[in-house]
Amino acid sequence: MDLIDKSILQELSKDSRLSMSELGRRVHLSAPAVKERVKQLEEQGVILQYTTLINDRDLGYTIQCIIEATIKNNRYNDFKLLIQSYSNVDFCYRIAGDACFMLKMNFSSFQSAEAIIDDLQLYAHTKTHFIFSEVETAKNYLNL
Repeated sequence: MDLIDKSILQELSKDSRLSMSELGRRVHLSAPAVKERVKQLEEQGVILQYTTLINDRDLGYTIQCIIEATIKNNRYNDFKLLIQSYSNVDFCYRIAGDACFMLKMNFSSFQSAEAIIDDLQLYAHTKTHFIFSEVETAKNYLNL
């Protein structure tokens, strides 16, 4: 991967809807040349997918929290199935440390948060951290 590939990734991470001609202009390549590089990055598995970032707050999910879950009685599969049934989960990771899983969920009310946390208690001990705000980060691991 060279500097041009890294530049392409950086531009696409900002806006994955860029046309090939606009992307080429930004990285100083022709549209066909940049299209070929993007195709190679896809084939190599560097680019996995193109996504849309959705504002959960504008959809009515004004409460966000991080939940640490420590599984009870080896009920890992039951916990995973329960988590997969919810549409308000941003991520769920199996982790090492004091907890077994770390997940981020969005809620429209404290009552709905309480109900789901109560459901989780069937399979895991939970520790809930409510999110007040987000700190902007550089997110530039491409070393440009």
